[in-house]
Amino acid sequence: MTEPSRDPPPIAVRSLSKTYTLGFFMNRRVRALQSLDLSVQRGQVYGLLGPNGAGKSTTIKILLDLVSPTSGTVEIFGRPPTDKAARARLGFVPENPVPYEHLTGREFVQLAADLMGVPARERTRRVDEVLDQVDMRQAASLQIRRYSKGMVQRITLAQALVSRPEVLILDEPTSGLDPSGRRQIRDLILAEKARGVTVLFCSHVIPDVEALCERVAVLVGGKLVHEGPIHELVSHEVPAFEMILEGVSPTSLGAMGDAVQSIRELDNRLLVTVAAGQESALLRLALQNGGRVNQMQPVRYSLEDLFMDAVKAAGDRRVGAEIS
Repeated sequence: MTEPSRDPPPIAVRSLSKTYTLGFFMNRRVRALQSLDLSVQRGQVYGLLGPNGAGKSTTIKILLDLVSPTSGTVEIFGRPPTDKAARARLGFVPENPVPYEHLTGREFVQLAADLMGVPARERTRRVDEVLDQVDMRQAASLQIRRYSKGMVQRITLAQALVSRPEVLILDEPTSGLDPSGRRQIRDLILAEKARGVTVLFCSHVIPDVEALCERVAVLVGGKLVHEGPIHELVSHEVPAFEMILEGVSPTSLGAMGDAVQSIRELDNRLLVTVAAGQESALLRLALQNGGRVNQMQPVRYSLEDLFMDAVKAAGDRRVGAEIS
């Protein structure tokens, strides 16, 4: 049996809180994070989920030493974010990247390589490598102001990769991309994971989180409301079954009572949702009434369901609520 690594995790957040003081007279206090605890292990793709204003961006800014916490601690490989050597092990793609638009894509990535200390003798080769990785070699001689949104996302990812970071922090990297662009970014993330890179993946695109992440944290109102492996968080018992029926009228299903949760008419068919455990009774009733079952499948609890339930349970509690 392999012993767990004793090295400090790439990202460790303990009792992290942040309160902003705002207003002309600096007399408004807005709480952005409340006692957040997270631990991201080496080689994980870790998802950070939450509605707008949940505290995700504040968490990232504290990790990058762009914002100081009110209380609590953050460590990168056991060192504080103020440590330059620790920050040098990070790569970052912001939600709305605004690279220098007068530079060409190649010049921008070369600048990043220079700032991140990539040795001069390796710089040209490394820039070419990451341009190939993000499929931007052919467009590298164009000024960034001529790039589409997807191209800007890819060239920004190239600058994050050029120093071979050990941790990638990605804030909405697939937002606004077409399906092809999203697939390409997902493939790049998986390739970096295979290389041993740790990825903190912040996104509203839940299918991407489900496809990429092993573990997720759900923030609502600045608080951690769910955290754990995806398969455990969504491993609820099947709550219902869906059946597509032909040759059956909605009134003939009345005998099922409250076991039938919903009925939707689809041309000459019915899409019926029935409580788990009652699917056999519905099947018998449909056949007794001369109907036919075209399809039957379980309705499984998904990450999206978990996310929406967490938001609903939180009610009006949101990050950004003023502290009285």
